[in-house]
Amino acid sequence: MRLLSSAIQEGEPVPQRFTCEGENVSPEFYWEDAPKETKSFVLIVHDPDAPRDNGFTHWLLYDIPPGVTRIREDLPQQAPVADSGLQGKNDSGKLGYTGPCPPSGRHRYFARLYALRKQLDLPPGATAMEVKTALQGKVIEQTELMGTFAKSNGQ
Repeated sequence: MRLLSSAIQEGEPVPQRFTCEGENVSPEFYWEDAPKETKSFVLIVHDPDAPRDNGFTHWLLYDIPPGVTRIREDLPQQAPVADSGLQGKNDSGKLGYTGPCPPSGRHRYFARLYALRKQLDLPPGATAMEVKTALQGKVIEQTELMGTFAKSNGQ
């Protein structure tokens, strides 16, 4: 299974449009070669370099239907999104996506896609901890794509 994006290339800077210095809209992601037995997908965007315990989760999408292979750019910040599953609360406590905005230095942003043997069956607006706990024992395969970002003032 491979996770790809029209906006983010592996190891390269995240374009400003998708960050706090730009429009702060979610990037497009798409995938291929998912296991045939997949019953749902989960997409998590996480910054492990954030200066807090467990880093900072920027986006949670879960119970993505098995026939979906693409999450469009600029997904609305609402819990259920047609053909894209449910959105959880990011670590700023808001529903949907919040872009890279490191307090200092260059951070890494990992988009991880999980193919699951069943849905998580969590309510809309779940937290990162709830989603990660619900993933236990359900993951068939996972893949990731990593981009980086530092604010233009270098701080």
